[in-house]
Amino acid sequence: MKKEFMLYIRNNADAKKQLSPEDHLSFIKKCEVYIANLKANGNLIAAQPLIREGFVVAKTANGWSVGDITEQQGVQVGYYHLYADDIDEAIAIARNNPEFEYVPSASIEVRPIKTNEKETGFIYPNSIQ
Repeated sequence: MKKEFMLYIRNNADAKKQLSPEDHLSFIKKCEVYIANLKANGNLIAAQPLIREGFVVAKTANGWSVGDITEQQGVQVGYYHLYADDIDEAIAIARNNPEFEYVPSASIEVRPIKTNEKETGFIYPNSIQ
């Protein structure tokens, strides 16, 4: 049975500014092929890029802090929610992501998804159930 994983794409907030318009278009097209292959292989649940703006909200001893996300290094710039047999397959899928070809500062966090609580039997809701 396949397991669920999240691939969190991280990069510098301004990493894509170094790409020429042609390289950026080439990158987008390679991402489209990557996504199509994941769909064809039955691995893809969802994938979306994130707009490189927003805020980080944190609770502090004195209340709350709200910081501009562009001030952070290594912001999340997209995600892939996928099926894989195991963590090794999820890592192999991550290694094929076009982000690495175009932007050397990219990294991908590969995380298994917890789908239920063993102690209570609670099943976390998602759109594929």
